[in-house]
Amino acid sequence: MEPAEEHDARSLVLRGGKTVSIENIDMEELTRFAMDLVQRAGKEALKYYGRGNPEVKFDEALVTEAELHLEGFFQQELAAQYPEHEIFGASPARKDYTHGEKGYLWVYDALDGVANFQAGIPIWGTSLALLENFWPIFGVFFMPSSGDLLHARAGEKAYWNQNQIRIPESGEISNESVLLTYSRFHQHHRPAHFPGKIRNLGCTGAHLSYVASGRAEAALLANISYRDLAASQIILKAAGGEIRKLDGSKFYLNEYMEGQRIEDYLLAVPEGGYSSVAVYLETESSVNEEEK
Repeated sequence: MEPAEEHDARSLVLRGGKTVSIENIDMEELTRFAMDLVQRAGKEALKYYGRGNPEVKFDEALVTEAELHLEGFFQQELAAQYPEHEIFGASPARKDYTHGEKGYLWVYDALDGVANFQAGIPIWGTSLALLENFWPIFGVFFMPSSGDLLHARAGEKAYWNQNQIRIPESGEISNESVLLTYSRFHQHHRPAHFPGKIRNLGCTGAHLSYVASGRAEAALLANISYRDLAASQIILKAAGGEIRKLDGSKFYLNEYMEGQRIEDYLLAVPEGGYSSVAVYLETESSVNEEEK
Protein backbone atom coordinates (compact mmCIF):
# COMPACT_ATOMS: atom_id res chain seq x y z
CA MET A 1 0.00 0.00 0.00
CA GLU A 2 1.42 3.39 -1.01
CA PRO A 3 1.02 6.38 1.35
CA ALA A 4 -1.57 8.83 0.06
CA GLU A 5 -1.71 12.59 -0.14
CA GLU A 6 -4.86 14.71 0.15
CA HIS A 7 -6.37 15.72 -3.18
CA ASP A 8 -10.15 16.09 -2.98
CA ALA A 9 -13.15 14.28 -1.54
CA ARG A 10 -13.58 12.05 -4.59
CA SER A 11 -10.04 11.06 -5.64
CA LEU A 12 -6.89 9.72 -4.05
CA VAL A 13 -3.40 10.74 -5.15
CA LEU A 14 -0.65 8.30 -4.24
CA ARG A 15 2.81 9.62 -3.50
CA GLY A 16 4.03 8.36 -6.87
CA GLY A 17 1.46 10.52 -8.66
CA LYS A 18 -1.06 7.79 -9.47
CA THR A 19 -4.70 8.85 -9.03
CA VAL A 20 -7.35 6.43 -7.80
CA SER A 21 -11.03 7.42 -8.09
CA ILE A 22 -13.32 6.93 -5.12
CA GLU A 23 -16.74 5.50 -5.82
CA ASN A 24 -19.72 7.73 -5.29
CA ILE A 25 -21.07 7.05 -1.82
CA ASP A 26 -23.97 8.31 0.24
CA MET A 27 -22.00 10.74 2.39
CA GLU A 28 -25.05 12.09 4.15
CA GLU A 29 -26.11 8.67 5.34
CA LEU A 30 -22.62 7.67 6.47
CA THR A 31 -21.92 10.91 8.32
CA ARG A 32 -25.29 10.88 10.06
CA PHE A 33 -24.66 7.32 11.16
CA ALA A 34 -21.17 8.13 12.42
CA MET A 35 -22.21 11.22 14.37
CA ASP A 36 -25.17 9.46 15.94
CA LEU A 37 -23.14 6.38 16.84
CA VAL A 38 -20.24 8.26 18.40
CA GLN A 39 -22.64 10.23 20.59
CA ARG A 40 -24.47 7.10 21.72
CA ALA A 41 -21.11 5.47 22.44
CA GLY A 42 -20.22 8.54 24.50
CA LYS A 43 -23.38 8.13 26.56
CA GLU A 44 -22.40 4.52 27.21
CA ALA A 45 -18.97 5.69 28.35
CA LEU A 46 -20.52 8.10 30.84
CA LYS A 47 -21.79 5.08 32.78
CA TYR A 48 -18.17 4.40 33.76
CA TYR A 49 -16.83 7.95 33.87
CA GLY A 50 -15.14 9.00 37.10
CA ARG A 51 -15.73 5.67 38.82
CA GLY A 52 -12.08 4.76 39.22
CA ASN A 53 -10.97 3.38 42.55
CA PRO A 54 -9.82 6.42 44.57
CA GLU A 55 -7.29 4.29 46.42
CA VAL A 56 -5.18 3.78 43.29
CA LYS A 57 -3.71 6.33 40.90
CA PHE A 58 -4.99 4.53 37.81
CA ASP A 59 -7.86 2.04 37.92
CA GLU A 60 -6.87 -0.31 35.12
CA ALA A 61 -9.73 -2.71 35.86
CA LEU A 62 -12.35 0.00 35.33
CA VAL A 63 -10.72 1.18 32.10
CA THR A 64 -10.53 -2.37 30.74
CA GLU A 65 -14.18 -3.04 31.59
CA ALA A 66 -15.27 0.23 29.98
CA GLU A 67 -13.22 -0.30 26.81
CA LEU A 68 -14.46 -3.86 26.33
CA HIS A 69 -18.07 -2.72 26.72
CA LEU A 70 -17.64 0.21 24.35
CA GLU A 71 -15.85 -1.81 21.69
CA GLY A 72 -18.56 -4.46 21.85
CA PHE A 73 -21.24 -1.78 21.59
CA PHE A 74 -19.60 -0.27 18.52
CA GLN A 75 -19.09 -3.61 16.80
CA GLN A 76 -22.71 -4.59 17.37
CA GLU A 77 -24.09 -1.30 16.07
CA LEU A 78 -21.85 -1.27 13.00
CA ALA A 79 -22.63 -4.89 12.12
CA ALA A 80 -26.35 -4.15 12.28
CA GLN A 81 -26.08 -1.23 9.84
CA TYR A 82 -23.07 -2.08 7.66
CA PRO A 83 -22.21 -5.76 8.14
CA GLU A 84 -19.54 -5.83 5.41
CA HIS A 85 -17.60 -2.80 6.62
CA GLU A 86 -14.31 -3.49 8.36
CA ILE A 87 -13.04 -2.25 11.74
CA PHE A 88 -9.45 -1.15 12.20
CA GLY A 89 -7.59 -3.57 14.46
CA ALA A 90 -10.21 -6.30 14.27
CA SER A 91 -8.22 -8.21 11.63
CA PRO A 92 -4.85 -7.85 9.85
CA ALA A 93 -4.66 -4.64 7.86
CA ARG A 94 -5.72 -5.04 4.24
CA LYS A 95 -3.12 -3.77 1.77
CA ASP A 96 -5.01 -4.02 -1.51
CA TYR A 97 -7.80 -1.90 -2.97
CA THR A 98 -11.23 -3.47 -3.18
CA HIS A 99 -14.64 -2.45 -4.48
CA GLY A 100 -17.96 -2.32 -2.67
CA GLU A 101 -18.79 -2.38 1.02
CA LYS A 102 -15.60 -4.17 2.02
CA GLY A 103 -13.59 -1.14 0.97
CA TYR A 104 -14.82 0.83 3.99
CA LEU A 105 -12.77 0.87 7.18
CA TRP A 106 -13.89 2.39 10.49
CA VAL A 107 -11.26 3.54 12.99
CA TYR A 108 -12.79 3.71 16.47
CA ASP A 109 -11.06 4.97 19.59
CA ALA A 110 -13.42 4.31 22.48
CA LEU A 111 -11.51 6.31 25.10
CA ASP A 112 -8.99 9.03 24.33
CA GLY A 113 -7.68 10.38 27.62
CA VAL A 114 -8.21 7.30 29.80
CA ALA A 115 -6.40 8.71 32.84
CA ASN A 116 -8.75 11.69 32.89
CA PHE A 117 -11.75 9.45 32.21
CA GLN A 118 -11.24 7.11 35.14
CA ALA A 119 -10.34 9.96 37.52
CA GLY A 120 -13.40 12.06 36.72
CA ILE A 121 -11.53 14.82 34.86
CA PRO A 122 -13.80 15.96 32.00
CA ILE A 123 -11.21 16.25 29.20
CA TRP A 124 -11.55 12.95 27.33
CA GLY A 125 -13.38 11.77 24.28
CA THR A 126 -14.44 9.20 21.72
CA SER A 127 -13.35 9.37 18.10
CA LEU A 128 -14.44 7.72 14.88
CA ALA A 129 -13.01 7.95 11.37
CA LEU A 130 -14.19 6.43 8.11
CA LEU A 131 -11.83 5.46 5.31
CA GLU A 132 -12.58 4.14 1.84
CA ASN A 133 -9.70 2.16 0.33
CA PHE A 134 -7.25 3.86 2.72
CA TRP A 135 -8.55 7.33 1.86
CA PRO A 136 -9.95 9.41 4.76
CA ILE A 137 -13.60 10.28 4.25
CA PHE A 138 -14.90 11.62 7.54
CA GLY A 139 -13.77 12.20 11.12
CA VAL A 140 -15.64 12.96 14.34
CA PHE A 141 -14.46 13.57 17.90
CA PHE A 142 -16.97 13.73 20.76
CA MET A 143 -16.35 14.93 24.33
CA PRO A 144 -19.27 13.46 26.32
CA SER A 145 -18.66 15.43 29.52
CA SER A 146 -19.17 18.76 27.75
CA GLY A 147 -21.28 17.60 24.81
CA ASP A 148 -18.83 19.10 22.31
CA LEU A 149 -18.85 17.41 18.90
CA LEU A 150 -16.19 18.16 16.30
CA HIS A 151 -16.52 16.77 12.81
CA ALA A 152 -15.38 17.20 9.23
CA ARG A 153 -15.48 15.58 5.85
CA ALA A 154 -12.05 15.31 4.26
CA GLY A 155 -11.34 18.29 2.04
CA GLU A 156 -14.39 20.21 3.23
CA LYS A 157 -15.24 22.41 6.25
CA ALA A 158 -14.71 21.54 9.92
CA TYR A 159 -17.32 22.12 12.60
CA TRP A 160 -17.53 22.41 16.38
CA ASN A 161 -21.13 21.37 17.00
CA GLN A 162 -22.98 23.41 14.35
CA ASN A 163 -20.40 26.20 14.07
CA GLN A 164 -17.72 26.18 11.41
CA ILE A 165 -14.18 26.39 12.78
CA ARG A 166 -11.12 27.69 10.99
CA ILE A 167 -7.65 28.43 12.34
CA PRO A 168 -7.11 32.22 12.38
CA GLU A 169 -4.73 33.70 9.81
CA SER A 170 -2.39 35.29 12.36
CA GLY A 171 0.36 32.86 13.32
CA GLU A 172 2.23 35.15 15.66
CA ILE A 173 3.47 33.67 18.93
CA SER A 174 2.90 35.91 21.96
CA ASN A 175 2.57 35.69 25.74
CA GLU A 176 -1.06 34.67 25.20
CA SER A 177 -0.16 31.75 22.92
CA VAL A 178 -0.84 28.19 24.07
CA LEU A 179 1.36 25.17 23.34
CA LEU A 180 -0.24 21.84 24.25
CA THR A 181 2.10 18.96 25.05
CA TYR A 182 2.19 15.36 26.17
CA SER A 183 2.96 14.02 29.64
CA ARG A 184 6.62 14.13 30.72
CA PHE A 185 7.30 16.74 28.06
CA HIS A 186 9.84 18.37 30.37
CA GLN A 187 11.98 15.21 30.37
CA HIS A 188 12.54 15.38 26.60
CA HIS A 189 12.33 19.03 25.59
CA ARG A 190 13.44 22.45 26.70
CA PRO A 191 11.08 25.18 25.49
CA ALA A 192 13.61 27.82 24.46
CA HIS A 193 11.99 31.01 25.73
CA PHE A 194 8.48 30.12 24.52
CA PRO A 195 6.63 33.31 25.51
CA GLY A 196 3.20 31.79 26.05
CA LYS A 197 1.59 29.07 28.15
CA ILE A 198 2.51 25.38 28.02
CA ARG A 199 -0.21 22.91 29.01
CA ASN A 200 -0.88 19.17 28.98
CA LEU A 201 -4.59 18.33 29.02
CA GLY A 202 -4.10 14.57 28.76
CA CYS A 203 -6.15 13.94 25.62
CA THR A 204 -4.75 13.90 22.07
CA GLY A 205 -8.12 14.47 20.40
CA ALA A 206 -8.82 17.49 22.60
CA HIS A 207 -5.37 18.91 21.87
CA LEU A 208 -5.91 18.71 18.10
CA SER A 209 -9.43 20.10 18.50
CA TYR A 210 -8.13 23.17 20.28
CA VAL A 211 -5.53 23.76 17.58
CA ALA A 212 -8.19 23.29 14.88
CA SER A 213 -10.44 25.87 16.54
CA GLY A 214 -7.63 28.40 17.12
CA ARG A 215 -7.73 28.05 20.90
CA ALA A 216 -4.15 26.79 20.92
CA GLU A 217 -1.31 27.67 18.57
CA ALA A 218 0.18 24.17 18.45
CA ALA A 219 0.22 20.71 19.98
CA LEU A 220 3.36 18.62 20.44
CA LEU A 221 2.52 14.91 20.20
CA ALA A 222 4.39 11.78 21.30
CA ASN A 223 3.72 8.11 22.06
CA ILE A 224 0.70 7.89 19.79
CA SER A 225 -0.61 5.57 17.09
CA TYR A 226 -2.72 5.58 13.94
CA ARG A 227 -5.90 5.11 15.97
CA ASP A 228 -5.14 8.22 18.05
CA LEU A 229 -4.94 10.49 15.00
CA ALA A 230 -7.25 9.00 12.36
CA ALA A 231 -10.30 11.18 13.11
CA SER A 232 -8.65 14.26 14.58
CA GLN A 233 -6.23 14.74 11.70
CA ILE A 234 -9.17 14.94 9.27
CA ILE A 235 -10.74 17.67 11.43
CA LEU A 236 -7.44 19.53 11.81
CA LYS A 237 -6.75 19.54 8.06
CA ALA A 238 -10.28 20.68 7.25
CA ALA A 239 -9.81 23.60 9.65
CA GLY A 240 -6.57 24.68 7.98
CA GLY A 241 -4.00 22.81 10.04
CA GLU A 242 -1.38 20.18 9.45
CA ILE A 243 0.85 17.73 11.29
CA ARG A 244 4.60 17.78 10.73
CA LYS A 245 7.41 15.76 12.19
CA LEU A 246 9.40 17.83 14.66
CA ASP A 247 12.30 18.06 12.20
CA GLY A 248 9.94 19.77 9.74
CA SER A 249 9.51 16.87 7.32
CA LYS A 250 6.07 15.79 6.09
CA PHE A 251 4.09 13.28 8.11
CA TYR A 252 2.04 10.58 6.40
CA LEU A 253 -0.39 8.89 8.76
CA ASN A 254 -1.10 6.07 6.29
CA GLU A 255 2.41 4.75 6.88
CA TYR A 256 1.27 3.59 10.32
CA MET A 257 -1.86 1.67 9.39
CA GLU A 258 -0.39 -1.58 10.69
CA GLY A 259 -0.89 -0.26 14.21
CA GLN A 260 2.71 0.38 15.23
CA ARG A 261 3.57 3.23 17.56
CA ILE A 262 4.69 6.47 15.95
CA GLU A 263 8.24 6.98 17.17
CA ASP A 264 8.69 10.54 15.89
CA TYR A 265 7.69 13.64 17.79
CA LEU A 266 4.90 15.39 15.88
CA LEU A 267 3.77 18.99 15.81
CA ALA A 268 0.19 19.99 15.00
CA VAL A 269 0.13 23.57 13.75
CA PRO A 270 -1.70 25.90 11.36
CA GLU A 271 -0.74 25.08 7.77
CA GLY A 272 2.53 26.86 7.08
CA GLY A 273 3.02 27.67 10.76
CA TYR A 274 5.61 25.03 11.64
CA SER A 275 8.64 27.34 11.81
CA SER A 276 7.02 29.89 14.12
CA VAL A 277 6.55 27.21 16.81
CA ALA A 278 9.43 24.80 16.19
CA VAL A 279 11.98 27.54 16.77
CA TYR A 280 11.07 27.43 20.46
CA LEU A 281 11.49 23.66 20.88
CA GLU A 282 14.73 21.89 21.61
CA THR A 283 15.14 18.23 22.52
CA GLU A 284 17.32 17.33 25.48
CA SER A 285 19.63 15.37 23.18
CA SER A 286 20.25 18.38 20.93
CA VAL A 287 20.87 20.60 23.96
CA ASN A 288 23.34 18.11 25.40
CA GLU A 289 25.22 17.94 22.08
CA GLU A 290 25.54 21.71 22.01
CA GLU A 291 26.87 21.79 25.60
CA LYS A 292 29.66 19.30 24.88
